[in-house]
Amino acid sequence: MKGTYSFRNITGAFTHTLGGAYTFEGQQGIGTITIHMTTEKSAQTVAADGFVQTSFVAGDNGTLTIQTPQTSDFNVFLLNWFNDVKTAAKAGDASAWATGTMLMRDTLNNVTHVITGISPQNMPDKPYAAQGGEVTWVLQAADIQSENV
Repeated sequence: MKGTYSFRNITGAFTHTLGGAYTFEGQQGIGTITIHMTTEKSAQTVAADGFVQTSFVAGDNGTLTIQTPQTSDFNVFLLNWFNDVKTAAKAGDASAWATGTMLMRDTLNNVTHVITGISPQNMPDKPYAAQGGEVTWVLQAADIQSENV
């Protein structure tokens, strides 16, 4: 049924040459994944007489914001991946820094997201409190494609 959403119908995998692969299905302690396109597709220039020129701007880059419980397997995977690519880059080999990929699929609505060129923006803040919290990973992506299949 179109117009229905269920996180249980989200499946995906994050893969990286140094960090390996993490596969997931909805309701598996992931938290929230938000896909954000960064490049504005339209730009307008206004002349002194009010004439508006609209330009198409290419670029399919963006960010992934992943909010996940701080004790989740996904957070542990991302932290290990971050440390692996950071260690390699600090040792002089940054070739794997932006080679992460993610495939996500909404099996209910047949939407697929193919995200490539993923790199960590930074390690997330780590909360310490009376109750466990979530951490927020912000990952940069060189290319995000979303399709109905």
